[in-house]
Amino acid sequence: MLKFPLHKSSIFIRYMASALNPVETSIIKKLTETFNPVYLDVVNESFKHNVPKGSETHFKVVVVSDKFSGKRLIDRHRDVNNILSKELEGSVHALSIQAKTPDQWEKSGQTIANTPPCLGGSKK
Repeated sequence: MLKFPLHKSSIFIRYMASALNPVETSIIKKLTETFNPVYLDVVNESFKHNVPKGSETHFKVVVVSDKFSGKRLIDRHRDVNNILSKELEGSVHALSIQAKTPDQWEKSGQTIANTPPCLGGSKK
């Protein structure tokens, strides 16, 4: 897992891939520019699913931003979905979103919920 500073302060972005792929790069760029997150984690979970190796179809994002303050969870998800509409119209099949305020992030112990296992999708 690699870490990169988002700002000169101790704010970090984490991601699972050792080399960024185009869709993942686009997601990171858009979420960073829009939400100015204090924490951002973009995880390509495509390898957990029945897709070709190297696919960019299933992602989990954790976005922690002051811009979510005062917003309902559904509105936070809508905001993220709107920002990533081109990716969702394209190759992204599934997007798991955890959108929190910095206060919620601290109270959660900075924990990231696991996404459910793949049930086989097209195999059924």
